[in-house]
Amino acid sequence: MPEEDSGSAHGRFQRGFEVRSPRALPRLESFNVPEKLSYRIKNRLLGPPLVTEDLDDQRIGKPTALAILSSDVMSSSAYATEAMLGVLVPAVGLAAFSLVVPVSLLVLVVLIFVTASYLEVIKAYPKAGGAYVVARDTFGSGLARVAAASLFVDYILTVAVSISAGADALASAVPALTPYVTMITVVFVLGIAYGNLRGIREAGKTFAVPTYLFIGSMFLMIGVGVARGIFGHLPVYTHFGAGVYPAGTAGVGLLLGASVFIFLKAFASGGTALTGTEAISNGVSVFQNPQPRNARITLVVMSIILGTLLLGVSGLAAVTHATPYLSGDPTVLSQIARAVFGDSPLGRVLYFALDIFTMGILTLAANTSFAGLPFLASFAASDGFLPKSFTVRGHRLVYSSAIVALAVVSVVLLVATNSNVYTLISLYAIGVFTGFTIAGAGMVKHHLIEREKNWRRRALINGASAVLSAAVDITFIVTKFTAGAWTIVVIVPLLVIVFTRFKRSHDSEVKALTDGLEAIEGEVLPRKHKVLILVDEVDVATVTALNYSRILGADSVTALHFVIDEKHAEALAQQWEAGGLGRTPLELLDCQDRRLRRAAGQVVMDALSDGDSQVSVLIPHRIYPRFSGSILHDQTSGSLAEVIAQLPHATPILIPHRVKPQPLPKVSPRAVSEPFDEASPEPLDSRDGVVPIAHLHVRQRAHVLGRVSVIRLSSYHGTTSTAARLEDATGGLMLVFPGRSAIPGLSSGMNVSAEGTVVEVDGHLAMINPLYEFLPLNAK
Repeated sequence: MPEEDSGSAHGRFQRGFEVRSPRALPRLESFNVPEKLSYRIKNRLLGPPLVTEDLDDQRIGKPTALAILSSDVMSSSAYATEAMLGVLVPAVGLAAFSLVVPVSLLVLVVLIFVTASYLEVIKAYPKAGGAYVVARDTFGSGLARVAAASLFVDYILTVAVSISAGADALASAVPALTPYVTMITVVFVLGIAYGNLRGIREAGKTFAVPTYLFIGSMFLMIGVGVARGIFGHLPVYTHFGAGVYPAGTAGVGLLLGASVFIFLKAFASGGTALTGTEAISNGVSVFQNPQPRNARITLVVMSIILGTLLLGVSGLAAVTHATPYLSGDPTVLSQIARAVFGDSPLGRVLYFALDIFTMGILTLAANTSFAGLPFLASFAASDGFLPKSFTVRGHRLVYSSAIVALAVVSVVLLVATNSNVYTLISLYAIGVFTGFTIAGAGMVKHHLIEREKNWRRRALINGASAVLSAAVDITFIVTKFTAGAWTIVVIVPLLVIVFTRFKRSHDSEVKALTDGLEAIEGEVLPRKHKVLILVDEVDVATVTALNYSRILGADSVTALHFVIDEKHAEALAQQWEAGGLGRTPLELLDCQDRRLRRAAGQVVMDALSDGDSQVSVLIPHRIYPRFSGSILHDQTSGSLAEVIAQLPHATPILIPHRVKPQPLPKVSPRAVSEPFDEASPEPLDSRDGVVPIAHLHVRQRAHVLGRVSVIRLSSYHGTTSTAARLEDATGGLMLVFPGRSAIPGLSSGMNVSAEGTVVEVDGHLAMINPLYEFLPLNAK
């Protein structure tokens, strides 16, 4: 526990205060803040709100993180092989089954390098370090915007593709649902968004079981399939049935008649298996400590499982000749499962279970986006590229704005494309491989600058990942350009332009708020202070504003009413006199054109015309308890304040008044200096002699424990000092550190143990330069 000298600094500090008899720090015991209907609904749907200190409890272990952040990668093993065959079968027919495994092996090579690259990213950026953060720190905001735009597109398409594939898997198991696939996808999106809005841990509990059921059933299918293949008992689909992709004709040569273009196109389609790999590096902060190590382990495990599943499915497809259908169902995976498990009762159960688990993981794969995109959006918003609302944690400590926005955009995309996987998949993966490329290249630059241990080997790994990812990206754009990839080539630059506009707006606002700050601080203030009160009715709201004007110490106070209805104006004047308000002059100003904003601005300008006045304009602001109140009643106060605020030396002040006021809070002052009373409650914690704050008295040496509620930086007689209010369940006192502009590590909301002599400062109990120790948030 650090200890500060309490000698001369203590004396200097005390001389800066007016010393009065000790008094309590007031505590609001019962103020029933009325909650809006929307908040009550949110409470019912999402559960009680989580406080900031619960954030640590929301962190998750490796098994749960694997389910939340890797479901997209895992699920791609269900459709990546089918995507490759969808390119190869129309080109070379049966020869496609000889090429699908080599193409899959090439995809796995890229996976190995991308995984190794992101292991370096997590090591270099242990808090959060996706392509956006790496690009921002190494190449600047320009390329960071490209990375952000690319990844946003990828995350949105991840939701659309995985949900569509999941709905197709469900339709494969229950063909009667085929006409309702699009409706089902919308329900799935809303369900996953709802689960994420309930919090990270809630989402983990919900989504972990389906993920592991899918992985287990896939390993079972691959194991049984390999065993049956070894013993020659694995059936083969011997002909192309109705509805399958039209088969091409096999040729000769290394690629069996497929052109290099077709081979690369199939490779690009298989590259969709890597989408979602970045989510772990973006979401490092959700892991339990040690976060970087746990994130790296999870990334390796994820890649090993993905590689095994992808190679296993491709190998079984090559043996069974499972062929993709134009309608999307039955899927290639469904055909493989039927061939592997057979038609026995147990086999049919296992086949149906795999179909259901596949539907579950494909649907939950969208959760990778709901887990990863909010973090990316918060980074971009913090840098001014998105609205600040994306940086705010919501009701359950998740970035609710990003979750809702992702759900809305995904639903629109699914409805617009009729949830067709092949339409969506042609737009897929360009964004993620752009992110892979930027992250790898950025890490190469990072290694060249930092030159940490083994930096050459690490730079080679990241460089190889960048080159391979760029090759896949270019291949994808070229081979699928006419199939819809051109839209991504257009959308990404448009998003970059949007981010740039947000950034310019943000920077211009910051500049407007900071330019000339020193000149304003040293500005000679006007000598006169005039107060104007805008009066529409003689009621409690107006009288409240009038009473407030009397404590401002103004040179003059004038009430103003803009005459739109002469009869109403006459009645108002009579009520003004009858109510005994006549000592404040009331002026009736003609406003025949009913342009209140113009009239208010003009009257304030007239008051400022002497060039030596500050004008405060009090505007009664009536708050109605229901939504209908804002419709039934005139709401011009904010509009008038907006106009007046544009004038120099004019300050609009809204004086709020609830039309149906709530009971006032009960202020229960507790004399924190009262002596210990045997009838008082027991101390919160008797360890080490901890004393409740309510039992303290001056000149007592005591050990207290509480939560920091306020930190105050003040200057007293030229001495900068830091003070913190420490509260427990019984009261509060101030911890004062004279001569210190900051206490490293001290922040509001944290638990602190303090020990020192209780003194009196400005009528409150305090400890000057106490011994202190920061405690865990859950310390009692």
